[in-house]
Amino acid sequence: MAEKQWVEINCDMGEGFGRWKMGPDEELMKYIDVANVACGFHAGDPSTMVRTVRLAKEHGVRVGAHPGMPDLLGFGRRRMNIAPEDMYAMVLYQVGALAGILAAEGVPLNHVKPHGELYFYIQRVTAVRDAVLRAVRTFNVPIYGLPTKEMIEDCQRIGLKLIPEFYPDLDYNDDGELVPVAESVPATPDLIKERIHLFASKGQAKTKAGKMVDIPVDRQGFSICIHSDLPGAVEHAAAAREAIKLNS
Repeated sequence: MAEKQWVEINCDMGEGFGRWKMGPDEELMKYIDVANVACGFHAGDPSTMVRTVRLAKEHGVRVGAHPGMPDLLGFGRRRMNIAPEDMYAMVLYQVGALAGILAAEGVPLNHVKPHGELYFYIQRVTAVRDAVLRAVRTFNVPIYGLPTKEMIEDCQRIGLKLIPEFYPDLDYNDDGELVPVAESVPATPDLIKERIHLFASKGQAKTKAGKMVDIPVDRQGFSICIHSDLPGAVEHAAAAREAIKLNS
């Protein structure tokens, strides 16, 4: 008998800094299954991290670390050249900080998911990917990411579980690769539902150019990412939840 399909919604959270708030975290919690909590490099600070972990705990939402590039001004979405071993140390540092807060709150670390440019950096540069995967392995949790051939092979080599993701609020290009936030067309709730239905039923996405492309994510089980910092995030999360129900 085939395994039952599992689908979850994950969302980046705690991405404010000090007095500056980013994203409607409180409103989003009721629609999501997993929170990726910023760890202080691209966003977040110790107090924000504690508040976000407590909020997730209150709603029964699993918590993962969301390490990023050391780029508060650019929200971790600008390209930077960082030596692999420095990146290894930065990921250990960020995830370790959240792991300490989680331990204090009695909440397990669920996973690690790189943020923004780091998410793309590990796809482009083999040595950086290896460094990040080795750092994540230290915590004995899965990594969330794009299931490219290289990512799958390296996770298997290192002994790390990969949770594949699908992005209904971003575009894909004609090669089936994810398009960065700055280059994607703003999503709408109807577009979110349409994209999830298309992927769940056919394993495809419609590109900006109108081409239908196969997306390398196993439809038997995957995580849907909704960005909390994009306009309409709550509506997008609600639409994603509705689409999951309709396609289950």
